[in-house]
Amino acid sequence: SAMPVTLMLSLGVGLDYSLLIVTRFREFVANGIDPHNAVGAAMQTAGTSSVFAGLTVCVALLGLTLVPLPLVQTIGLAAAIGVAVMIVAASTLLPALLGFAGRKIDAVGIPKRHERARAKPGVWERTARRIVRRPWFVLTAGTAILLAFASPFLSIDFGMPSDESLPDGLSQREAYEELATGFGPGINAPLIVAVGVENPISLEKFLVETAEISKAVGAEESSNTVKGVDFAVGPIPNSISDVTAAIYQITPTTGPDSGETSELVTRLRRTLSEASDGSNISVHVGGQTATLIDLTRVVTSYLPIVVGGVVIGAFLLLVVVFRSILVPLKAAFLNLVSIGAAYGVVVAVFEWGWVRDLVGISETIRIVSFVPLIMFVIAFGLSMDYEVFLMSRIKEEWVKTDDPVESVVTAVGATARVISTAALVMVGVFLSFVTNPDPTVKLLGFGMAVAVLLDATIVRMVLLPAVMALLGRSAWWLPSWLQWLPRVNLEGPEESKIS
Repeated sequence: SAMPVTLMLSLGVGLDYSLLIVTRFREFVANGIDPHNAVGAAMQTAGTSSVFAGLTVCVALLGLTLVPLPLVQTIGLAAAIGVAVMIVAASTLLPALLGFAGRKIDAVGIPKRHERARAKPGVWERTARRIVRRPWFVLTAGTAILLAFASPFLSIDFGMPSDESLPDGLSQREAYEELATGFGPGINAPLIVAVGVENPISLEKFLVETAEISKAVGAEESSNTVKGVDFAVGPIPNSISDVTAAIYQITPTTGPDSGETSELVTRLRRTLSEASDGSNISVHVGGQTATLIDLTRVVTSYLPIVVGGVVIGAFLLLVVVFRSILVPLKAAFLNLVSIGAAYGVVVAVFEWGWVRDLVGISETIRIVSFVPLIMFVIAFGLSMDYEVFLMSRIKEEWVKTDDPVESVVTAVGATARVISTAALVMVGVFLSFVTNPDPTVKLLGFGMAVAVLLDATIVRMVLLPAVMALLGRSAWWLPSWLQWLPRVNLEGPEESKIS
């Protein structure tokens, strides 16, 4: 999964950063600034914003290294490296290309685009002005909509991928169904119980000492009465004379995605621990099914830790960038709400089956446990892209006008079109992965597309202006004991400001 995730994210952020910088460059050139100076001004404004936004994405992705699983850590590291490469490309290669392009960058374009460009900001500016006039109503209504979207997340059922969730027609899916039809669903969810002794013993003595274990797993000759076990075979020793280990092969009554199979693993571990207590026998329940169940439990248990670590890391970075306390707090709150809404939509489509045909799944599937984890770090990082870009423009206007409300209106009017375009590009990149036959990649691509769409529309263009209007001048408050923080100039040189 590391390669598709890295490709998905790298393409998205690379297009995003390039679009933001090129748009800013065109603005400076259109306002009469020399192209070479416009490149420098664009890099000092949109370029600096893109670098810090990219660093925020990397911080979020590196939050995956907090999970002690090589699979998850590899995804986080690989994706962070991909984003870092995009940052370097946007900071070095893109300015060089803009220097070659100069004023010719607008030589070929869509007819009448300048008329539309002049009209479009007016629409967004008027919309932003209406929002700041009724901020409490807009904030309440927007938050209610996002919470309604997020409500299905409360019933999420975590699981791990199985061949049952693959598209119809694939040989893996057909083999899975044939086995389940002929031998029962549990044939695809085998469990292995490993038994070991400290010193080699005879087979007869080993069978006597493991009699309680055989009874606990349902492998005795009498009828099987163990709840959740279809049949069990064993013990299968590693030697006929000097036995040191043996295994039992257990077939559950339910499939690998069933919650009853997970309960069986927990119950077997408890009963086997009691059966071997006080003896020199060690017993462990393993196998692919048990391993995936354990992975699910580990990932879900670390989800709050990763969320907390990513939020704190992004908060500290934004405090340095914007020299404010309330702006980072606002960003964290809005991002968490929007990601929760994306989670809810994913659950409604993949787990509940709403409009599932549109994403190409034939039946409902459980949510793969590490998908919400990866979704969070990616969505949180990407939402910071738009956060940094829009807030840096708001701060730029705030420094110029000293008007907290008008600066929001002007900044939204100037950036809404490019943010919307960047978001649509990102959504297109993510939706392209919905065509992948792997249900995990399909789920992740769809979830990320929804997260970006909600963030760039409801959150960034509606809720953010409302919150900033309510905060007013206090949005840029920084305690006196934090004045030592370094100053990061995202507003660019004074002569490059655009009226």
